[in-house]
Amino acid sequence: MARLNRPDIRFRNAKPLERPYKLSDELGMYLLVTPSGGRYWRFKYRVGGTEKLMALGVYPEVPLETARTRRDVARGQLAHGIDPMVAKLEESNAEHAADLEVAHKAANSFENIAREWHEKFSPAWSATHGIKLMRRLELHVFPCFGSKAIADLKPSDVLAAMRKPEARDELETAHGIRVVVGQICRYAVATGRASNDPTPALRGAIKANKNTHMGAATTPKHAAVLMRAIDGYEGSFSVRAALMLAALTFQRPGNIRMMEWSELDLGTATWTIPSAKMKRVKQDKENGLPHIVPLSTQACKILEELMPFTGHSQYCFPGERTVIRPISDNTLNAALRTLGFAKEEATAHGFRAMARTLLDEVLEAPVHIIEAQLAHKVRDLLGTAYNRTSHIAQRRKMMQQWADYLDNLKLGAAVPLPRETA
Repeated sequence: MARLNRPDIRFRNAKPLERPYKLSDELGMYLLVTPSGGRYWRFKYRVGGTEKLMALGVYPEVPLETARTRRDVARGQLAHGIDPMVAKLEESNAEHAADLEVAHKAANSFENIAREWHEKFSPAWSATHGIKLMRRLELHVFPCFGSKAIADLKPSDVLAAMRKPEARDELETAHGIRVVVGQICRYAVATGRASNDPTPALRGAIKANKNTHMGAATTPKHAAVLMRAIDGYEGSFSVRAALMLAALTFQRPGNIRMMEWSELDLGTATWTIPSAKMKRVKQDKENGLPHIVPLSTQACKILEELMPFTGHSQYCFPGERTVIRPISDNTLNAALRTLGFAKEEATAHGFRAMARTLLDEVLEAPVHIIEAQLAHKVRDLLGTAYNRTSHIAQRRKMMQQWADYLDNLKLGAAVPLPRETA
């Protein structure tokens, strides 16, 4: 019986009729019942002699007590000379404007514009470069101010992001943050979403990045020690072969570990590295010429000895766990550490510096031939880049001379000295 005494029993039991009708409550509020079964709270009031009708919600989603509270708020506004419907409209407009502002800021947040910038320009980059930039943004930048409107970005925001890697002595990363944020901000300025780039103010704000070179044996004495150590390597035969070929061919570590049997022609003693594998911009990767590496007799012998072990694989140096992938990018450096060389003394990349230095200073090979074999861009006096397949005869002669020189170093035979000490 207590249920029948509930004050909203009339409204809960209201049934639709052929015509709309009202169920009065009090103080100008009533429930409008429509033929379709809708039940709507209404509040009737007057302002300046004009009768108005204010919607208070739909029953039962808005229960009686809530509707009465809304009515009482409206009556309080009337008592202060405020039209509640006008106040409600102004509030709605203010909320809408606030929502629009939030949406605008979200659309023009640093992260959104950064991703737009990356999507627009990354097709012209190599895949590795594009991935590296986005990873830097996701790890170091977006967590700091990715949600902030790019127009509101301040130098202090960017500096805070740079300070974290600086504290870990990751100076390349810290300076890289300033560079990439600056590129994105200038894009935002160009597209009308920001008025300035805050990054120029940060020059000199953190420690300078020391351009430390990869550890390399750049004297005949150190090169001799390194080559003898590699010759005595007691790890896997394929890793020893990879170290020897890295020294003999002085190609990038990634090209060494990704070397495929299909790229080799031992009959002509040639290794042809596809353009897609070279360190080039995306357009050059897709349209450039392959890089030709003439192989010395020593290099060919190593590959012939290696073939029975890994010739069944796509890669000359497959991983230990699976032959469908090459050795990891840290394998050669780990082997050098096993041999007792610190990273300041020898690295897989350091074979390139070793060859570049000793070929020039000791063997007096023409610099442009060395640079061409290193796959560096070389231009003549007219600014024209050399064809990467040119100078094959000169390069083949140089590569054999280099292999013989390394053998002599390893055996302790008399070798030429650098020009400045000769």
